[in-house]
Amino acid sequence: MQQATVLVVDDEQTLRHFMRRNLVARGYRVLEAADGLEALRLFETEPLDLIVLDLLMPRMDGFEVLRRVRRRSTIPIIVLTALDEEGDKITVLEQGADDYLTKPFSVGELIARVRAVLRRTRWVESPPGMGTIRVGDVEVDPEQHLAFHRGERLDLTPTEFNLLLALVRHPGRVLPHRWLLREVWGPEYEDAIEYLRVYIGRLRRKLEEDESHRHIWTEQGIGYQFEA
Repeated sequence: MQQATVLVVDDEQTLRHFMRRNLVARGYRVLEAADGLEALRLFETEPLDLIVLDLLMPRMDGFEVLRRVRRRSTIPIIVLTALDEEGDKITVLEQGADDYLTKPFSVGELIARVRAVLRRTRWVESPPGMGTIRVGDVEVDPEQHLAFHRGERLDLTPTEFNLLLALVRHPGRVLPHRWLLREVWGPEYEDAIEYLRVYIGRLRRKLEEDESHRHIWTEQGIGYQFEA
């Protein structure tokens, strides 16, 4: 597998070196930035696979870096935060982060999150013989990793596409939260309901859902189902 390049952004030098040392030891190429401006410069000039981004920094904070990067790229971003409330986590995910690490964190937590996020950026390989799936006005091509709504191509990230594929493969069935989280994010995320809520919201916006035109239905406390 090609060596992944990770940009570590934090104004605390000790923490940056801690992350760099442990990521390099596991085969990653690591770049460092001490503030948001330096992070944006490296984002513009280096081929990056992942950004690990602290939120609270001088000159330009992580929120602004996240906003600017998201205007131009779907590169995965793990946010470092001291916030530990579910509402705060949802806010970070809604602003474009792919994952978060709550400070303080261990080496094991860091490596597990990096591996999981990089794994999710890869398109799911469709089973042999799986053709195009059509449910109402939504069409998903698993082999080409394309999705269409009313004939218009949907601009989806790999995680959004994988979630939509999981839903349309079982139309009319209520898919439990834990099953969807294991299927799309992995077994270590089966209790992380906040991820599912945020990504279901993203899909609904991209499918232009309203009260008269809804595809994804919520079964409160159970899961979600996809209908034509």
